[in-house]
Amino acid sequence: MTMNIAGKTAVVGLGQTEFSKNSGRTELKLALEATLAALRDAGIDPSEVDGFSSYSVDKVPEYEIARLLGCKEVNFFSQVPHGGGAACGPLLHAAMAVATGVAKTVVVYRAMNERSWYRFGTGSYGFSDSPIFQHVNYGWYMPHGFHTPAGWIGMFAQRYMHEYGATTEDFGRISVAARDFAATNPNAFFYEQPITLADHAASKWICEPLRLLDCCQESDGAVAMVITSAERAKDLPNKPVYINGAAQGIAPGQQEMTSFYRPSITGLPEMGIVAKRLYAQSGLTPQEIQTAVLYDHFTPFVMPQLEEFGFCARGEAKEFVRAGHHARGGKLPINTHGGQIGEAYIHGMNGIAEGVRQVRGQSVNQVENVKNVLVTAGTGVPTSALIVSDQEAE
Repeated sequence: MTMNIAGKTAVVGLGQTEFSKNSGRTELKLALEATLAALRDAGIDPSEVDGFSSYSVDKVPEYEIARLLGCKEVNFFSQVPHGGGAACGPLLHAAMAVATGVAKTVVVYRAMNERSWYRFGTGSYGFSDSPIFQHVNYGWYMPHGFHTPAGWIGMFAQRYMHEYGATTEDFGRISVAARDFAATNPNAFFYEQPITLADHAASKWICEPLRLLDCCQESDGAVAMVITSAERAKDLPNKPVYINGAAQGIAPGQQEMTSFYRPSITGLPEMGIVAKRLYAQSGLTPQEIQTAVLYDHFTPFVMPQLEEFGFCARGEAKEFVRAGHHARGGKLPINTHGGQIGEAYIHGMNGIAEGVRQVRGQSVNQVENVKNVLVTAGTGVPTSALIVSDQEAE
């Protein structure tokens, strides 16, 4: 019998640092700042933490956080692979650990100096002398100019445009909406800096059909959350934010950012697997989601996410964004914090934080009557997502 973890656990604490281009401190210090803030928010003493979960490319070891926090006995720890695609995975792992009694209080965290210490967008990853499989795999692409994430995503975007009639202006509509939300978010790097479609069209090409304003930021900062049982959450200071769905997915033909050999490269089948699982766990339908945080490392991959989760039919996301349904005042506002394009790129964890704030009613761009929020993780890689809600799943 499969155990359904829906509604068994809740996010009870949320903390983050400022988001910048040069934090001036180590990633460990950033992680501790965010974790201590999350524990204060939850009203939980650091010594009570008995579990940790993060995801790959994070260079902050859980044992060091545990030592510095003064944890007594840590019973659970995990690190989920695949970078941004793992963003929601730690909450799945935390929910499983708490729901099954493996741990009682789990901290999930992400800390990175991804602007001031290292940069994902440079195209220089030190693969040439490495025999690791993932690095060898990129050897088939890099000699042909596919050095950066923008180049890899550009392949998928070109095919999507060819098959469905989407345009670079449609990508621009996603960017403009994100920057509109960022402009009213004091925590966003692009606070008070909205853009227009004309600004998008005038921004330089990075790798056709992606322009500069189709690409997420590179940021420094940290975010942490505290997960405990739904029962205990009711006795803590904050409104519980219930984890009513959490899932990971790998689809046939999956590779990291280079799944070019599938029969079709216009969709995100791994996200479709996750969507099916989330709706089954939570008992919800697309119509019962009031707002969503869709991973926007690059604007073109927002559109197939809308389709995989059933907010519009296959190939119709262009009509969805042309109608402004994704924007402020639309029927499904997305990335109300400004997304990774407008707020910061903390590898998706800041998007989960926005989902928590929306359920709590604390977002600076609060959507009315929020009951359920969808949050997705990175696309183009094995991925994950979750649904957080104001009530426990029945």
